[in-house]
Amino acid sequence: MSDFTHLDKTGNVKMVDVTDKVPTARMAKAEGKITMRSDTILAIQDDALPKGNVLTTAKIAGIQSAKKTAELIPMCHQLNLSYVDIEFDMGEKEILIRSIVKTKEATGVEMEALSAVSGAALTIYDMCKAVDKSMTIGDIRLTHKVGGKSDHSVEYRPNVGVITLSDSISSGKGEDKSGPIIINGFKNAGCEVNHQKVLEDGSDKLVLTIQNWVNDGVELIITTGGTGLGPRDLTILTVEEIFDSKLPGIEQALHTYGRGKVKTAMLSRLTAGVVGGSIVICLPGSTGAVKDALMVLIPTIFHSFHMMKGEKH
Repeated sequence: MSDFTHLDKTGNVKMVDVTDKVPTARMAKAEGKITMRSDTILAIQDDALPKGNVLTTAKIAGIQSAKKTAELIPMCHQLNLSYVDIEFDMGEKEILIRSIVKTKEATGVEMEALSAVSGAALTIYDMCKAVDKSMTIGDIRLTHKVGGKSDHSVEYRPNVGVITLSDSISSGKGEDKSGPIIINGFKNAGCEVNHQKVLEDGSDKLVLTIQNWVNDGVELIITTGGTGLGPRDLTILTVEEIFDSKLPGIEQALHTYGRGKVKTAMLSRLTAGVVGGSIVICLPGSTGAVKDALMVLIPTIFHSFHMMKGEKH
């Protein structure tokens, strides 16, 4: 039952929590058809039906159906739709209905696109049922979607290494919680994570470790810890000295997401850059910060390796 996102561990229905998902531009298209007699098609085209203009009414109904999806489908989220449109292709004995729905939210609009087609088809049926009892509605399906994780769901997965920087953890007095979160996050995304190390804050081994890992073929190196405001929080100062180039977009995305959740994220320091063809990202040491970072980085960061290889953008 765990494969179904709308069921909890006991098999009861639940609404999917999208609170932590990143709002992005999302779009979905759907289509379906309604079949009828050819003389009914001609009557629609000639605007000769007693209830009025069929297609205009159906278009308005389709748009309204998209807006009302969350009221009709129990586990759908209420979304602020930015665009809905309906198109009709008239055949000899059928009308093909196409919808497109757009939003900039934390979840997709597939159900809204399907609802738009369904609402338009039912309205055509209602407008024509007095003159045609043979009508059937069918083949309603999603034809396209854009946005969310599917945007950059590339097959490539980099080799990942994780470095935890902490005086208490390196001395055995504390437990490394952030490092394992990062490791498990990337492993669950299909990455190999065979390099892991714990160093004390401000360690002179940090640069050497990164350089050795780059030479070993580690393509994505994540550090956690040592980014605070204390005198021994030297991770960012140390790592930025070896960057071949910085990646400010990653920094901005991580900061923006964090600030959207908690105000104190404005005090967090982080950095990202390229070292010898590998990407190095330095994160704060808190478990909340690394969990947020995984939401932002996976899977979008995987696309960067195709870009670095000049394969696609």
